[in-house]
Amino acid sequence: MEYLHHHLSEALKQLRQANGWSLTLAAQRTGVSKAMLGQIERGESSPTVATLWKIATGFNVPFSFFIHDSRLQPGETVAFNQPNAQMSVRPLLPYDAKLRFDFLAVELAPGAQSDSSAHEAGVIEQVVVLEGELLLSLDGIWRRLQVGEAIQFAADVAHSYHNPLKTPLRFHSLIHYLART
Repeated sequence: MEYLHHHLSEALKQLRQANGWSLTLAAQRTGVSKAMLGQIERGESSPTVATLWKIATGFNVPFSFFIHDSRLQPGETVAFNQPNAQMSVRPLLPYDAKLRFDFLAVELAPGAQSDSSAHEAGVIEQVVVLEGELLLSLDGIWRRLQVGEAIQFAADVAHSYHNPLKTPLRFHSLIHYLART
């Protein structure tokens, strides 16, 4: 996890500098406070999954940009665990730049909820429940998904994942990003 903490710090710093953004502009574009962005860059704080999503969306990069390292062997992945251990996200495949998708394994602790702000326009997400039960909120409307059930939705609205059970929830998420114009 220490490696990932350092990788996140460096990735954010390099991305911000490559875009020529100040911390103030990065905060405006991502919806994450300037103080929090600075703490992440200095390695003083680990973001939640929801915060990392806001940063990825604001910079128009895939979520896995922050948790994938080119030094990993083919097929090797690193999970991103929230500091409070309520959610874990692990790429199942490296980000595919040609097809523009992330394929993620997600685990939510019993009773946990993760709220996600709207992604950029045109982003589509597909979710398949592997274990447990998922309550999925799309723009404030809750849907219940059981093991083996799937849903596809426009992820450019606020959405939340909630595990109502006393056992872990595991699901796969395939996220298709809009091509840059």
